[in-house]
Amino acid sequence: MSLSPHTHLSRRESQIMDILFRLNEASVAEVLQRMPEGTSYDSVRVTLGILKKKGYVRNWRDGKRYIYAPVTSPAKAERSALHHVLKTFFPGAPSRAIVTLIDLSAGRLSDDELDAIADSVKKARQSDRS
Repeated sequence: MSLSPHTHLSRRESQIMDILFRLNEASVAEVLQRMPEGTSYDSVRVTLGILKKKGYVRNWRDGKRYIYAPVTSPAKAERSALHHVLKTFFPGAPSRAIVTLIDLSAGRLSDDELDAIADSVKKARQSDRS
């Protein structure tokens, strides 16, 4: 199953997944601390149960509490989410997506980041010629 924290999840589910990706693992109370004001403990607990049923999180018992963790790594989730964005908004045109990202980041990219982008382009050109 291809998992993406933002593709098939509700806003609340996505918020919780973002928290779990940042923390790697957390109890209901730890997730609740990082949720928007007004979120209830039961809401977080029920949503974590839904995420488990959907296959996005796993859990285990630690004393009296349950600990939850994402099933997939953040890197895999990022790749899946980016693949979804490319397929949805830039079908057949990944170069447009790259240019859009660079345009959106104009003035905020360091020389090192721009050098890394240039190196990636250079490597892509070399692999196409091989």
